[in-house]
Amino acid sequence: MSPTDVNGASAPHTPLGEPDHSARNRLVIGLLLVSAFVVILNETIMSVAIPHLMHDLDISAGSAQWMTSAFMLTMAVVIPITGYLLQRLNTRPVFILAMSLFSAGTLLSGFAPGFEVLLVGRIVQACGTAVMMPLLMTTVMNLVPPQSRGRTMGNISIVISVAPALGPTIGGFILEHLEWRWMFYLVLPIALAALALGAARIQNVTTPTKAPLDLLSVLLSALGFGGLVYGLSSLGGEASHAGGAMPFPSWLPVVVGVVALGLFIARQFSLQKRDAALLDLRTFKARIFSISVLMMGISMMAMFGSLILLPIYMQNVLGLDASQTGLLLLPGGLVMGLMAPFVGRLFDRFGPTVLLVPGTTLVSAVLWTMTTLNQNTAIPFLLGLHVVLSIGLSLMFTPLFTSSLGSLPRKLYSHGSAVIGTIQQVAGAAGIALFVSLMTLRTADLVSEGVPAIPAMSQGIQLAFLCGAVISLFAIVAAFFIRRPPQEPVGAEPVPGH
Repeated sequence: MSPTDVNGASAPHTPLGEPDHSARNRLVIGLLLVSAFVVILNETIMSVAIPHLMHDLDISAGSAQWMTSAFMLTMAVVIPITGYLLQRLNTRPVFILAMSLFSAGTLLSGFAPGFEVLLVGRIVQACGTAVMMPLLMTTVMNLVPPQSRGRTMGNISIVISVAPALGPTIGGFILEHLEWRWMFYLVLPIALAALALGAARIQNVTTPTKAPLDLLSVLLSALGFGGLVYGLSSLGGEASHAGGAMPFPSWLPVVVGVVALGLFIARQFSLQKRDAALLDLRTFKARIFSISVLMMGISMMAMFGSLILLPIYMQNVLGLDASQTGLLLLPGGLVMGLMAPFVGRLFDRFGPTVLLVPGTTLVSAVLWTMTTLNQNTAIPFLLGLHVVLSIGLSLMFTPLFTSSLGSLPRKLYSHGSAVIGTIQQVAGAAGIALFVSLMTLRTADLVSEGVPAIPAMSQGIQLAFLCGAVISLFAIVAAFFIRRPPQEPVGAEPVPGH
């Protein structure tokens, strides 16, 4: 790090003779955390609005869930490009780009005349969000020493876990008193304020380097991730298209996605030999990183699949309104926020295993219990399940983020952040698509057999949670293999096997 600040003045020095940038670093990280909270909130704020959008815009559940799935899918496509942006550009211009895109998308969504324009607005929002999260993660890894990362990652966990959890609550409150457009009208001034404050106060804390952008890799990643998630969504689309057939087999996008991802991976292996990969897959040579990313994917499938299904269940099966639904999901979000700093401190002291094993066990237990939900489930019982699920997830996020990135050398931080962000969004979008597809297919089959709509949907939701419960078992096994990364000097290569 340069001994002068961004204005060229001499920076204060520590007793060791190195410049003391602690105040600047705290300001930068604080502004990034606040801005990231605002943009991530929008991943799930639309979840409780699905029944309203289905009615107001005359669309199916499969189409309405794309308000959330398209958001996360766009992030998965754009996030790999941020690895290039973070290498090529400095902190301040990347921040301004992210918040400008998010603000423009929010404005477009708020004034959208119909479903198509609203979807485009959400996609533009997602482009800004996609840039913000790797920027936050990479900046923290570059500025925070290893022995303090657990505490700082705990704050990031608040953003990544609590913001999506609070989305349904805020959305429900707005829908109870205003129309759905106000979910964007109210966020827009906050986003613009964050943009203005960040543009005025954010300082550059990284050193840009020359980095190539491989357009073929961008195209292959878009086809790969898009094909997989769209294919899963199409399964539900076939069931929800009353009397109409899909224009192509639902398995075709999945095949296209798998082939494109295979070509993308081969392309990255070739490019990374000369340090030109869009997404450097040498991050997976660190065993801790690989296992952590796998667990993160499972966690995101469970979290976002549940966040999309629970509002549908509460409103369409239990008969609650949007405001009641949001309030029921609020305690879980608050619990995640309250626990995150303590989990970070526990990680710094004891490491990941003592947190991950009970965390994955709790998440799995809740998902198995949710397979019993029906039209007679008591509200307090459902509330308790969501709180316990939130506790389990909060025990997982901080250890996984800290262990995964901490196992990488400094030169791979930006790529590691991009890989994590991509896996998060693809897994979350796949979880939403898979859960909604299973629910839709099962419900349609039962209705065609003469089962009433509410019991049919209840059984469809049970099947979706059963799928999530089975997947969660793999996370429990993986939790025993996560170890604390070695306390190496920043920039050192990871120890083989770690």
